[in-house]
Amino acid sequence: MPVKIRLQRHGKKGKPFYWVVAADSRSKRDGKFLEKLGIYNPNTNPATIELNVDNSVQWLQNGAQPTDTARAILSYKGVLLKHHLLGGVRKGALTEEQVEEKFNAWLEEKGQAIADKIGGLDKEKSDAKAAALKAEKAVNEKRAQAAAEAAAPEEAEAEPVQETEAAAPEADVKEEAVAEAKSEDKDAAKEA
Repeated sequence: MPVKIRLQRHGKKGKPFYWVVAADSRSKRDGKFLEKLGIYNPNTNPATIELNVDNSVQWLQNGAQPTDTARAILSYKGVLLKHHLLGGVRKGALTEEQVEEKFNAWLEEKGQAIADKIGGLDKEKSDAKAAALKAEKAVNEKRAQAAAEAAAPEEAEAEPVQETEAAAPEADVKEEAVAEAKSEDKDAAKEA
């Protein structure tokens, strides 16, 4: 029976969530499987991958063939490296202790790289927040300036009105005299 290590889709529409399984290659994608080896969640950044390394290596040693995506996941978690190193043990080039030492060193290096990526993502997120806050402050300052400028002409217009009110009695007397003169001119024009 040909065995494949492949992904089995779960999750809702638009939010996929996968199980990494060892299954008969003739079974349906989401059908029967022989063993669940782990999970893969591409919705998070970085993607969440939990894998049983020893069981995955055992399936590879028994001849299971991973699909392309499953191969990438197995490589990312170091399953293919451990399978390769155990091949060296079978040939007599390495010992079990050397394999474990090399594999643990690789895991530490990979863990550091992942931690750096997560730190970089956190830094980008905080920088984006700071930039958004700075832009928002600039917009608020512009709005405050515009409101102050709009209020300043109204105050400037209000001040001359107050000054003209003091001079208003004199202006009213002049306006009344001009109005009386015009009315007298109109009366004289009517009589003529």
